[in-house]
Amino acid sequence: MPRTLVRAPWHDRNKSLGWLGVAWLEHFTRHGPGDVQGQPVEHGDEYTGFIVDCYAVGESPQNNHLLYDSSFLSRPKGTDKSGLAGRISLFEALGPCRFAGWAEGGEVFEDPWGLGFRYEYAPGEPMGRALQVPVIRIMATEENQASNVYDTVYFNLTDDDCPLFHVPGVDAGKSRILLPWGGSIIPSTASSASKDGGRETHLVLDESHLYNTPELRQMYKTVTRNLRKRKKVAGTWFLETTTMFAAGEDSMAERTFNEAQLILEGRKRGNPRLLYDHRWGEVEDLTDVDALRAALEEAYGDAKAWMDIDGLIDEFQDTRNDVVDSRRYFLNAQSSAADAWLTAVEWDAAGRADRALADKDLVTLGFDGSRFQDATALVACRVSDGHLELLECWERPESLPGSTAKASKAARTAARGRGDDAPTDDTVNTVAAEWQVDRVAVDAAVAAAMKRFEVVAFYCDPAHMQDYVDAWERDYGDKMRIKASPGHPCEWWTNRPTAMVRALERFYEALVTKEISFTPAADRVGRVAELARILRRHALNARRRPARQGLQIAKDHPKSPRRIDSVMAAVLAVEARGDAIAAGVKPRRAKAYAAKRIR
Repeated sequence: MPRTLVRAPWHDRNKSLGWLGVAWLEHFTRHGPGDVQGQPVEHGDEYTGFIVDCYAVGESPQNNHLLYDSSFLSRPKGTDKSGLAGRISLFEALGPCRFAGWAEGGEVFEDPWGLGFRYEYAPGEPMGRALQVPVIRIMATEENQASNVYDTVYFNLTDDDCPLFHVPGVDAGKSRILLPWGGSIIPSTASSASKDGGRETHLVLDESHLYNTPELRQMYKTVTRNLRKRKKVAGTWFLETTTMFAAGEDSMAERTFNEAQLILEGRKRGNPRLLYDHRWGEVEDLTDVDALRAALEEAYGDAKAWMDIDGLIDEFQDTRNDVVDSRRYFLNAQSSAADAWLTAVEWDAAGRADRALADKDLVTLGFDGSRFQDATALVACRVSDGHLELLECWERPESLPGSTAKASKAARTAARGRGDDAPTDDTVNTVAAEWQVDRVAVDAAVAAAMKRFEVVAFYCDPAHMQDYVDAWERDYGDKMRIKASPGHPCEWWTNRPTAMVRALERFYEALVTKEISFTPAADRVGRVAELARILRRHALNARRRPARQGLQIAKDHPKSPRRIDSVMAAVLAVEARGDAIAAGVKPRRAKAYAAKRIR
C-alpha cells in the first residue's frame, strides 16, 4: 500500500489514550451534515489507527506525556477528513483526552453526565482525564471551509438526537461554543486569528494545502506558536488535514511534507514530535481502467466503501479536467511544479525492487560536489542494466541556526581567503563557519566505492572540489577504462551547455523508457532507504531551464534550499555508462589459477 507513516521510534499503540478516545467517539458522536447526517460513527481500522497514533503517550511528562505535538493526515477528497477532525475536537473539548496515570487493570472511566459511557482499562494502559478550560480553535482559509469541521461540532451539540446534546452547560452558537467547565470552541480565519494572545489547547488546520499565501502562512505560524503557552501542563497539539498540495506553491502542507522527509532521511535534529500519515494511489497509465481502479481503491482505503469509484474513473477520463489536479485530489498523489524536469509519476515508474547493486559489479560513478551551500553526492550506475544507487550524500542539516541570517563580511572574506565556495551576497547560506561538508568522509566514500566495485569511469563536476578531483585523477585516473577527456580522466564540467544538454537528454530518455532504474525507498531500510529518498527528492526538485543550446536544469531559484545535486551526479553516472557501452567495455575476467606440479 503506498503510504508514508512517520512515527516516533518508541511509538507503542498499546500505550495510547486513543483506544479510550475511539470508544468515546463511537459512543457519543454522530456524523455531521451530509448524506449520513445523524448516523452513528464507526471508525474503520484506518482511522482507528490514526486516532490511536495521535494520542500515543510515553513515560516522559513533557507535553503531558503526549508523544506528538502535531499530527498530519493526508487523504483524497471525500474521505471524511474534516468530519474526523470535528469529532476529535469534541473529544478534546469534553472527553478524557489527557494522561491521568497508568492503569493496573480493571479501573473504569464513566462519563460524568450519566449518559451511559463506561470504559474499563487494561493493565498498563494510560488512563484519561478531561482538560481544564479547553480552548479549541478550528482554522480555515475562509468561513465556508471552517464550517466543514465546525458544522460537525455544532451539529453534535445542538441536535437533540445526538448524545452530546444532553451534556449540561454547553452554549452552542454559530460563531462560538462555550463549554460547561469554562473554555470554548471557536471557528477562525486568517482575518480573525491574527491575535497573538490565544490560550488554545488544541488546533485544527483543515486543508492546509490552501495555506499558500503570506497571510495564511503567517496565520499558521501565529496560532501554532500560541499552543506553547499551555504546552507542558495542558498537552497542547494541533491537527493538519489536507489533500495533496500543488508542488511549488510553498503551502504549509508542502512544508510539513518537507519536514517529514527530513525526519525520514535522518536530517532532523532533536526529538521529532510530528505524526505524519500520507496515503495515496499510484498508476502510470491513466487509460488503464483496471490499474486506475486499483490505485483509487488504494488511495481511499476504508473510504472506498462509500465512494463512487466508477464516478471517479469518469472524472479522470473527462478531457475537460486537468489530469494533474485529478491525481492530486483523487489519488492524493504528489504533483510536480509546472516547470518540473521530471514528474513523480515518471520517476516512480522506474523503480525496481528486484534490483540492487552488488559487490564487484561493473559500474560507472558520478560526482557533484559543494562545500557549504548545496549538497555533495556520489552515485553509482551499473553498466549492464543501468541500475542507479546514491552511495552517499552530504547535506547541511536544515535545523542549523543562521540558515536565513546574513553572512558577516568577516566570514565571507575569510571563506574567500580559504578558496571556499563562500557566500558572496547577503541572503545565501550563512553557516560556513559552523558547517561544511566533511571532505575526508567524501574521499573515504570514493575510496570505498573503488574497492567495492569494478569502476570503469568516474565523471566528476570539479567545481568547489577541484583539489580532491585532482587527487582522484592521480590515484584512480590510470585505472579508468573510460576517461572524461585524454588529459583529465575524471573532470566533467557541467557548465558546458552543449555537453550538458546532451547528457540530460540521455538521462531523461533512459528514465522514461526504463533503461535505467533505482531501488525504491520503501523496499530498503536504514541509511540506504534515506539515500533513496534523497535521490528522489533531488530529482523532483529539478526545474527545466530552456537555453539556446537546448534544455538545461537548475534549482527553482539560485538561493533555494531545494537541492538537485544527487540527480546531477546520477546524470554524470549515466553519461559515463553510455560512453562505456559505446566503447564496448566488459567486465575483466579473473585470471585462471594454474596448478603447479611439485617435484
